[in-house]
Amino acid sequence: MTSLKNIRETRIEKLVKLKKAGINPYPESSSRTHTCIEAVNHFKKLRKRKIYLTGRVRSIRAHGGSTFLHIQDSTSKFQIYLKKDVLGEKSYKLFLESIDIGDFIEVGGNLFITKKGEKTLEAEDWRILAKSLLPMPEKWHGLKDIEKRSRKRYLDLIMNEESRERFEMRSLIIKSIREFLHKRGFIEVETPILQGIPGGALATPFKTHLNALNLDLYLRIAPELYLKRLLVGGFEKIFEIGRCFRNEGIDALHNPEFTMLEFYWAYADYKNLMGLTEKMLNNVISNLKSYNLINEKNIDFSVPWKKIEFDGLIQENTGIDIWKAKVEDLHRKIKQMDIKTEIKLIKSKSELYKAKLVDEIFKKVCVPKLINPVFVINHPKFMSPLAKPLKRDPNKSARFQLIISGTEVANAYSELNDPILQKEMLISQEKAFKRGEEAQRYDEDFITALEYGMPPAAGFGMGLDRLAMILTNCSNLRDIILFPLMKPKE
Repeated sequence: MTSLKNIRETRIEKLVKLKKAGINPYPESSSRTHTCIEAVNHFKKLRKRKIYLTGRVRSIRAHGGSTFLHIQDSTSKFQIYLKKDVLGEKSYKLFLESIDIGDFIEVGGNLFITKKGEKTLEAEDWRILAKSLLPMPEKWHGLKDIEKRSRKRYLDLIMNEESRERFEMRSLIIKSIREFLHKRGFIEVETPILQGIPGGALATPFKTHLNALNLDLYLRIAPELYLKRLLVGGFEKIFEIGRCFRNEGIDALHNPEFTMLEFYWAYADYKNLMGLTEKMLNNVISNLKSYNLINEKNIDFSVPWKKIEFDGLIQENTGIDIWKAKVEDLHRKIKQMDIKTEIKLIKSKSELYKAKLVDEIFKKVCVPKLINPVFVINHPKFMSPLAKPLKRDPNKSARFQLIISGTEVANAYSELNDPILQKEMLISQEKAFKRGEEAQRYDEDFITALEYGMPPAAGFGMGLDRLAMILTNCSNLRDIILFPLMKPKE
């Protein structure tokens, strides 16, 4: 078997040969007139004139004085026919001696249909656009390793059409959401990624340092508190799609950097958001129909989606009454149910610690059982420091989580806009943070902004990687993130 090193050396020899012949193997532009799919779709019309196609060579079949090959661009593949009598002996010979599978070429000529009925371009001239020095991997041998596909995404995209299609679908999902929100009067904004105080979620941030101001900063864990400042400033419908960062574990549902959608809607509440969410996601699914989306888990997206009270769901699945349960009761239940958790089981009277235990039980026991879209609603107030309490039961918050296919996809609530109550809650959270607990930080400028008055509003956050993972039938975020963070190989 020829080694990779030998293949590379042979291709470098061909590269040198091209240069000696006065040919630039990496020209700055091409003369492409049409894409491969345009050649297919407008074949009859284009047969009347010479066209130029470009792409990566995917196969070569030489038969003496004639050669068939396929090139591929981002739209499709197309067959090319090279004939020595048409190209001339010198050009034809140069092609066979210098072009390999994986090279990018440009071919000019006229379209015709072969005896086997395949649409083909007969080349009158050709030109190399980029010489590849390494060979393409074999589809089933070289790229069946899932980890290798994630580490070398460029090869995965070259060799696996389904991977390329999956990322096209991801792009369409985000485009559909943007268009949906724009049509309903939302405007897109940008808020800081570098923040002095990381807020808006319970998560460990990444810390960095700004030399110019000798200032410690954090990569944002959520854009929430800055988006709310814009509500104070007079915007009524705003959204942001952007990267967030959390210095936490990596698994099938978590990547340290991820894409978040957050939007805020003044004079609306969390019930309004549930209706909007149903319409938005069904609009996304409708736009994906061109990809012949296969719903492998038979998820029923028909509306209205079921609504389940948070405390009732916990009790139904575990027997725990979260209002009466003490920390030691939750410890006992976690051990009885053999729940795998990274949370240290310690003696604590902290409501924040109790909230973490309840949330862990919810995520590990309840969430995996929910396949069809479900709004889990009205969480305990001690689990929702930024949400508005329910009028009928102040111990609960006006909040929902959207669960699809056993995965938490979105979190939303009626926003707390009482500056005095919000200040009390964040001060309590800051004390917990200083005790070493994972908690919200106290942001004095945010409280000052609230004191100028923020209208009643509903806020929504969704992990777009998770949504795309579900809608493209993936089971791991790595399959829907182009370049997931991975530990370097030794």
